Amino acid sequence: MKILSILALGAALSSGLVLAQTPAAKPAAPAAKTAKPAPAPPPSAADIANAKAKGLVWANLNTKVYHYSTDSTYGTTKNGKFMAEADAKAAGYRAAKTGGGSKKTATPAPSK
Repeated sequence: MKILSILALGAALSSGLVLAQTPAAKPAAPAAKTAKPAPAPPPSAADIANAKAKGLVWANLNTKVYHYSTDSTYGTTKNGKFMAEADAKAAGYRAAKTGGGSKKTATPAPSK
């Protein structure tokens, strides 16, 4: 009787070892990567002139910085769009520290 219980225990243990050594199921294939949308084409000179006339700022979507029309980078960064300054502020953008510096164009000093 003791021998039978030892054999039964041995059989149970060996089957557990066999089960433990079976290869794990292959992980599911990774989900297909979603392609990043292609950046919009840069604005044309007409688009920039129209935005300046409307008083819009150029918002750089990568850096969350917006540029005034007097800034040299107005309408030129790779990933950006025109928007109202109030909308840019509401979306968490901040004004650029360099470049235009002011939304108003500089007025010449009066001549004497």
